[in-house]
This record gives sequence, structure tokens and C-alpha cells, in this order.
Amino acid sequence: MEAVLYICHGSRIKEASDQAISFIKRCMENEEFPIQEYSFLELSEPTIEQAFFQCIKKGATVIHVIPVLLLTAAHAKIDIPEVLGKLSEEYPEIEIRYGRPIGVHKKMIEIVVEKIKKSSLLDKKDLLVLLVGRGSSDPEVKQDLGDIAALVEAQLPGISVKDCYLTAAEPSFIEGIEYANSSSYQNILVIPYLLFTGILMKSMKKTIKELADSDKIYELAPYLGYHPFIADILNERLKEVAKEDVYVSIKH
Repeated sequence: MEAVLYICHGSRIKEASDQAISFIKRCMENEEFPIQEYSFLELSEPTIEQAFFQCIKKGATVIHVIPVLLLTAAHAKIDIPEVLGKLSEEYPEIEIRYGRPIGVHKKMIEIVVEKIKKSSLLDKKDLLVLLVGRGSSDPEVKQDLGDIAALVEAQLPGISVKDCYLTAAEPSFIEGIEYANSSSYQNILVIPYLLFTGILMKSMKKTIKELADSDKIYELAPYLGYHPFIADILNERLKEVAKEDVYVSIKH
């Protein structure tokens, strides 16, 4: 019997975890797979191991694992495969198929464009958008978000879109604010490229309040949230992995 196991990041903030669970439960309305479970990589429960065991307990012999992660970084490449590798050793009779994270996708471009079009600053002629990612030491994160920023900019002539990062990558969010302050742009829209609310959103609000040039207009957009387009992408990833188009091969 085939199962689907969704893996979200997890958060210390209960509201963020609750948002993830609510979204994944909507994704589980796909009736093709009789066994579906959700889990968290860290900070929240159920853990990957707990949800994996529930799949087996319900009779799963093949488990399709879908990482609910925006960009391709160490979590997707290393952390999750390590956990799955250990589970594969413990349960060698179970086939594990691990799918791709969300990554650069045309529907993610549409979500960001939608955010910009909903901004009160859209009609301004000199609009700068700071697209702010979580950040990672993995260069693929910067490559992916940089590509997304360029693709969004290409769809909105006259609007400049710059990527920056909250941790472990450059330019930092602070450097992004400094760039905006010293630029000729009067209107700055900050878009958090994050799935859910959390500590990082609070940190961004504080940074803008402390560093933003008072002569300019800054607007902080809502985080991406669990948009229906993201559900569509996860369904695509599930179809890929069901056809054995795996992202990382898990061997025991």
C-alpha cells in the first residue's frame, strides 16, 4: 500500500505550526493515496520518525516523501535524507521515494507578482521590491531566489526586484534596507519569502522600524502563506515521485 508523508520545517511559534497542519490537511484531500501523514523536521511534532511509523502502522509498503520547503538547501539535500536513510535501515522492507522541494516554479513567480499587485505602492513609478529569503550557506538558495527575483522583475516592467537574506547569505536584509535607503527609490515594498508567520517576521518589522529612512515609504507585505498554488506544486511533486522521479535516492 502506498502512503504520502509531508515534511514541513517546524516552528517554535504554535500559530506557524498550526498553519502548516491546516494547509497539509487540505493537500491530503487527494484521495489517490489512502495513507497520508504530516510531520516536522524540527521544533514541532509529529516528528518525521513518528509520522513514518504511523504510515507503516496503517499498512504502507511504499512511502512517498514530500518536503514542504520553499528552496533547495541543506534541509532538503542533507537533513531530511539523513533521517530517511536511518529509517530505511530500520525498515528495509519499506520503499522510500523522496521528492523535490518547491524550488523555482512559475506558480511561485505568480504568487510574488500577486503580492506586488496587492500593494498600496503598486501605482508608484519608483518602486523597489526587496524579496527577503530565510537564507542559507548553500549557494543554491541564493541562486534560486535570485532567479525568482529576476523572473518577477521581468513580468513587471519599471519595478526593480532585489533579493536579500535574513541569515547566512548576502546581501543581508540589513544591507537590503541600506541599499534602499541610499537608492533613488522612494517606495520600498518588502516581501518576506516565507511560508508562515514566526520569529523572522517579528525581526523584519523591528529592522524596518529601526533602519528605514523616514523620508521614504516602506511597506512590509504579508508572508507568502500556504497559497493554493503551493498545493498545486506539491501535487506536481507527488506525481513526479509516484513515477519514481526521485530527488535523492534513499538506500538502506
